[in-house]
Amino acid sequence: MAKTRPGKRDIDSYTIKGSNKIVRAGDCVLMRPSDTSKPPYVARVEKIEQDGRSNVKVRVRWYYRPEESIGGRRQFHGAKELFLSDHYDVQSAHTIEGKCIVHSFKNYTKLENVGAEDYYCRFEYKAATGAFTPDRVAVYCKCEMPYNPDDLMVQCEGCKDWYHPACVGMTIEEAKKLDHFVCSECSSDDDLKKSHMTFPVSPASDAKVEPKRRKRGP
Repeated sequence: MAKTRPGKRDIDSYTIKGSNKIVRAGDCVLMRPSDTSKPPYVARVEKIEQDGRSNVKVRVRWYYRPEESIGGRRQFHGAKELFLSDHYDVQSAHTIEGKCIVHSFKNYTKLENVGAEDYYCRFEYKAATGAFTPDRVAVYCKCEMPYNPDDLMVQCEGCKDWYHPACVGMTIEEAKKLDHFVCSECSSDDDLKKSHMTFPVSPASDAKVEPKRRKRGP
């Protein structure tokens, strides 16, 4: 007689192996890659389920690091920046190494101290096409680049735009000592107001690429 396949059921939480940390749907987690020389993958847990043999699996939505995207890492991408992708998977809960926090971009910039578990996300990412939402963001400084929270910037008291010290002929040390700053354009014309331009963040190519399946650790 054929054996009945053990049924699956949704469960509310999972305790990470070797710790007392509890994971629930909606939490962000670090997941072990098969190549231990690489940093852990980051994912958002959508659902947790257990079969009749007490095996626990999680349905996750992956965050991509900039270097994992089609366009690759760019100058304005921060070290802790992630993209929320449309790439879903089901993985063994045993590959969860720990929990982390993926902040909104605005909240991340307000952190007084950034911990190892802190990340941020300002874009959603389509893994098959490399498209971003939003596909344009405000740019700053003479170099007309989007804001990277890892970089020190100084604000002009006239136009209220932000500048990289190097772009206005200043060292980081000099910028930290500033009490006031007026850019060259405002110092020559006090009435000049600059409007922000926008910067495309999606790859120009229309070629579609299938998402690569991620290899997890055992």
